[in-house]
Amino acid sequence: MPLYNAEVYLTETLESILSQSFRDFELIISDNASTDRTQEICRYYASKDSRIRYYRNQENLGATKNFNRVFELSVGEYFKWAAYDDPCAPEYLQLCVEALDQNPDRIMAYPRTILINAQGGVIEYHDDAYELLSPRPHLRFRKYFYSSAWCHPVFGLIRRAVLEKTGLIGNYASSDKVLLGELAILGKTYEVPQHLAYRRIHPQISTVVNKTDEDMAAWFDPQARGKVMAPRWRRFIELIKVIARAGIPPTDKFLCYLELARFYLSPQRLTGVGKDVRQIGRVITRPLTKPRNRLRNK
Repeated sequence: MPLYNAEVYLTETLESILSQSFRDFELIISDNASTDRTQEICRYYASKDSRIRYYRNQENLGATKNFNRVFELSVGEYFKWAAYDDPCAPEYLQLCVEALDQNPDRIMAYPRTILINAQGGVIEYHDDAYELLSPRPHLRFRKYFYSSAWCHPVFGLIRRAVLEKTGLIGNYASSDKVLLGELAILGKTYEVPQHLAYRRIHPQISTVVNKTDEDMAAWFDPQARGKVMAPRWRRFIELIKVIARAGIPPTDKFLCYLELARFYLSPQRLTGVGKDVRQIGRVITRPLTKPRNRLRNK
């Protein structure tokens, strides 16, 4: 559980995790230098339950480093990221563990999701329709491209040995989506048919607070503020790298490259790339106006 200033929903989520019917797990919490009551709440629960390991960063490292830090600290056979504001049903871990234990060819299992509001009221019973069970990597990769825009499956249960081979969460916007693409190439994903995960929609979620590409990039990596974002180009380049490093036969790699090209050459994608080009142009011309502003300020 990577978190920052999580006091509002943290207690409810911790209670839901500690109440899982499957009990053989450790909960690793990495606190990104929270300034609210997050530390107090975490230390209280850690004192009550020995399964909790609480770590606190001296400064806010950004979401990328904090997400990857909890993975690096883990030792279990399976791994799951947990969001501080998204509780889960008691059977979540048990059914996902069973789905992977009984099927060695599956690398990830996730349940269907219930969207809830800030108060916990149900908004929608959501189906990501992200089950990828084809034996062919390029067919799983194709379905990945046309699945739901939500990234709920990235919070599913993943074989640690497989996740270790990936680029994990990158320091750029939508790197969680890229990670799902890499996992799609590497193995099968199973959707548990029950609605066991809750996704809370509230005013403080990252996609609401960070309204621009630049803001979202800085949320992932504070060092990225002010730099050229070009998020669509970045995702395209990262997906090329994903295919290149995948341990699959050359023919399957070639077919995956074709799926990538087919998706990014669609009219909708090309419009997004045009947006990236305009953004790059604004960043390049920005320094031309700075000297005059600085002289005026003096």
